[in-house]
Amino acid sequence: MSDRPLALVTGGVRRVGLAIGRTLAASGCDLIITYRSQADEAQAAAAELQRYGAAVRTYRLDLDDVTSVDKAGESLAEELRRLDVLVHNASVYAPSPLNSLTPDAVMANYRVNAASPLLLTRRLAGLLSASSLPGGGAVVAMCDMHVLGRPRREFAAYSMSKASLVEMVRVLARELAPGVRVNGVAPGVVAFPESGYESEPAAQQAYLSRVPLQRAGTPEDAAEAVRWLALEARYTTGEIVRVDGGRWLA
Repeated sequence: MSDRPLALVTGGVRRVGLAIGRTLAASGCDLIITYRSQADEAQAAAAELQRYGAAVRTYRLDLDDVTSVDKAGESLAEELRRLDVLVHNASVYAPSPLNSLTPDAVMANYRVNAASPLLLTRRLAGLLSASSLPGGGAVVAMCDMHVLGRPRREFAAYSMSKASLVEMVRVLARELAPGVRVNGVAPGVVAFPESGYESEPAAQQAYLSRVPLQRAGTPEDAAEAVRWLALEARYTTGEIVRVDGGRWLA
């Protein structure tokens, strides 16, 4: 890595994660992007991001294995000479109707969406606190506007895990101050699922009918909020920024 600011983005090889990587790379950051299993996809993403002038490293990380995440965080903390931005983007998302809910589904959501971000932040907090960015180091967590008081039916496991992530933002904003700012981005729809629930046009239109701006957002909309919180919002911590086209209001 160079002397440019360094950002680590979990799940940074596609969709919103890749958009975050593009935006941070274009803003002058080098990148570590994590992936779960698709090494070829990760290498293709890295090649794209390098065109922005960034040094890019791919890193395999399975957030469903909290023990390996903790060990990976420890290894990265020892190996890296700096880290300025940590973006918790990777997550699992699927409906979990109460009548078919399983213990495995509940815990998988919690491990990926809440426990692993907490453990990774813990291990990397020392590096982040030593950041030379004007606003100090930054953690940005991708949350969900629906867990801020607009609950959805049949998403208990997912929603409870994301609500835990929101609370992580608030708790760590106090615990890591003043050296590290911790904030969240809470999208509505910025990228519909590619398969399964809400991949059908009728379901998507039903959702958008309740969005005041009458359209879906884009991955770039979410990425811009991440960039602002990570690099420019020097006096902002413990905040959750909604990027939902006004869905919160309807």
